[in-house]
Amino acid sequence: MKRLLRRSKRNNVNPSFDKSMEAHHALSKRMNNFQSVLSSRWQALSGRDQLALLILSTFLLLFVGGYGGYSIHQAANDSKSDYQEEVADYFWLRAQAGNIDSNAMQTSTSDGELPPANSVSTVLNSAGITNAQVVAAGDAVQLSFTHGSQAVVSTALGKLEQQGWQFTQLSMQQDPINKSIQVQATVAL
Repeated sequence: MKRLLRRSKRNNVNPSFDKSMEAHHALSKRMNNFQSVLSSRWQALSGRDQLALLILSTFLLLFVGGYGGYSIHQAANDSKSDYQEEVADYFWLRAQAGNIDSNAMQTSTSDGELPPANSVSTVLNSAGITNAQVVAAGDAVQLSFTHGSQAVVSTALGKLEQQGWQFTQLSMQQDPINKSIQVQATVAL
């Protein structure tokens, strides 16, 4: 290495190389100084202090690594549960595809009332439930939604009953992680 440095100094072919080498040597020199100071301070510690410092450093390393692993694991579990919920909704909707009456949402009854699916959707929206999936299935209406408040869910279902809707099928499940309530139901007048 010294031989190459002497040659480059003699030839002076690439001055930027000389500057980068000088910077490298300066950095190397600083690192060596820091390492020697650290080593001398380490040697100046008593055996008990060295052991305590090693144990503390190991503990901190394990704690930081463990917490990082735990937080990654928790995020993966949350993502997995969200994915499974979306897949369950997808397959439920797909299973209901044969029951969908495409004309039910477009036509209204003769006396100016809303179609059944629109009526149920309006009741749910007024109760505070947005993003509900409401599908007309013959004379019945199938609905699916998820909400975080049990009070809002029970209020919405109560409003449906007050308007004369009868539940022919009702499934409610609470997510153990985020405590939201998933409701799937079929109602008929």
